[in-house]
Amino acid sequence: MSEAFARKSLSAASATGAAAFSPLYRQIKDLLVQSLDRGDWKPGEAIPSETELAQRFQVSQGTVRKAVDELAAENLLIRRQGKGTFVSTHHEARVRFRFLRLAPNQGEPQPAESQILDCKRVRASAEIARALELKTGDPVVAIRRLLSFAGLPTVVDDIFLPGVLFKGLTVDLLNGHSGPLYAFLETEFGISMVRAEEKLRAVSANADVSSLLRILKDTPVLKVDRISYTYADRPVELRMGHYVTDRYYYRNSMN
Repeated sequence: MSEAFARKSLSAASATGAAAFSPLYRQIKDLLVQSLDRGDWKPGEAIPSETELAQRFQVSQGTVRKAVDELAAENLLIRRQGKGTFVSTHHEARVRFRFLRLAPNQGEPQPAESQILDCKRVRASAEIARALELKTGDPVVAIRRLLSFAGLPTVVDDIFLPGVLFKGLTVDLLNGHSGPLYAFLETEFGISMVRAEEKLRAVSANADVSSLLRILKDTPVLKVDRISYTYADRPVELRMGHYVTDRYYYRNSMN
């Protein structure tokens, strides 16, 4: 981003009534998010130093630091002592399992074994379109995945992705990748999942789900509906999961 562009963006922001109440560091934060969204700095890459950013935006280094601090707190950026600040990536160890909340009742969490059962292009239902801010009938990629822990089927995920963003995604591509799904989507399609919203409730497993999870039909399971967002709060994934929780619990932390 050029200095002229940055000054123009800040001037335009302060010219609007709503932005007049936005602190300067928040305006800088918004500009940084725009840069991340455009791909000016790729996942895993270092961003310019605070001194360079302060010069670019013509603001104090303290203002930049406060903006970067908020982005780090939101896991969009990662600070590394003595090395600089980097764009978060799902290949980073501390970010990799940020969205996986399942933990065993006893012992340490074990790596999940992922099995892609299906991947196909379908038309978005009204529910899927609403969640992904698409039109009913728009193309989406539908993925069904089974997660097992220590050989025991534990989670069935039905995942829906906007078709225009994930062209060419196939079962073979997915099965040829080892590691977190979000890391794969980030690398292959340039889409970073940066936050998610979830709704949880208890349901009875239907015949389809119970067969995959090797449980009796109507066994209580935890249903987790998730919408994941990329930069600028754009929804890019709808995930509906069914979890067996007799050996696991859903973990969350609140600060």
